[in-house]
Amino acid sequence: MSWIKDIISPQTRQWEEFYRNRFQHDRIVRSTHGVNCTGGCSWQIHVKDGIVVWETQQLDYPLLEDSLPPYEPRGCQRGISYSWYLYSPLRIKYPLIRSSLVEAFREEKEKSGGDPLLAWESLQANTEKRRKYQKARGMGGFMRASWDEVLEIMAAANIYTAKKYGPDRLFGFSPIPAMSMLSYAAGGRFLQLFGGVNLSFYDWYCDLPTAFPEIWGEQTDVCESADWYNSKMIADMGACLNMTRTPDCHFFAESRHNGTKAVVFSPDFSQVCKYADQWVPLHAGSDGAFWMAVSHVILKEFHHDKPTSYFLEYSKQYTDSAFLVKLEKDGDHYTPGRLLRANELQEYKDISNGDWKFVSMDEKDGRLVVPKGSMGHRWDKEP
Repeated sequence: MSWIKDIISPQTRQWEEFYRNRFQHDRIVRSTHGVNCTGGCSWQIHVKDGIVVWETQQLDYPLLEDSLPPYEPRGCQRGISYSWYLYSPLRIKYPLIRSSLVEAFREEKEKSGGDPLLAWESLQANTEKRRKYQKARGMGGFMRASWDEVLEIMAAANIYTAKKYGPDRLFGFSPIPAMSMLSYAAGGRFLQLFGGVNLSFYDWYCDLPTAFPEIWGEQTDVCESADWYNSKMIADMGACLNMTRTPDCHFFAESRHNGTKAVVFSPDFSQVCKYADQWVPLHAGSDGAFWMAVSHVILKEFHHDKPTSYFLEYSKQYTDSAFLVKLEKDGDHYTPGRLLRANELQEYKDISNGDWKFVSMDEKDGRLVVPKGSMGHRWDKEP
């Protein structure tokens, strides 16, 4: 029973000092992990001699209201191990570029007398060299480069693409606003002024509402996560909340105790499916067709076959379905076209921002009216 000595003998327990030293700290500061995360969780950062030694979650969130579960604890596995990333030898601290590409570019730049655009054009015209750096993708081989050289290659490639194929062939992402508002605005503004396509970072994530900004003009139109608890039904479209909304996911789980029905639509049986009443395994790429079918059934049953006052009033108040659309002749019948713009009508031809204001019909007297709330009203000089 020699192991008893380890319990009572301080001499044989000196190995514990390693763990005590590991968690020593001289102060605690409040911070968050703002890089590529919109969670904004509050953390206690334990610091020793200016070095982060470990972190843990703050426990002082105020209660939003008595009827909702508390926000805390907020945090995730990525956050609690962030200091390991911070001081990791693998952390990228400077630009890296594929060696086969930068070497080919430098060679062509020297031949062209130092002109980066001519160098890139020459590189693209050389089938063998172009294939060489393309074939190297996925095989590593990165080398350190300067910011000047990397930005020069990026600029030359963008200008070349715009000159040969048009600026609308340039697609790009911008960092999320939570990482840096300046970086996000700079990237988005560049793509828009250049004439390119500014994809949303939702498309980058492949988890949040994909293509939402392009379709609706807004980054996100969703409720506060705590309000999931008040929902009667939640339809989850492929979003794995456990992974990408870790600090908020507990509201989804807790809503089940409040009687919320949950349905997950996703090709894979993800972690969030364990909360659901039903999992609908949609095939990848079929979600658009699925929801068009859902919309068809809803409109047919509650608008066309059996008009329902609740549905109609909700649609008028909270959607743009009350706006008039133009009818376009297609053979011997008409099909619905785009929304009718206010300045297309004689009585509203001089209205400010008329291209971005739309028309509805007053059910009381049949007059054509321009309800407030569309994009054009946002930019009116006078309210």
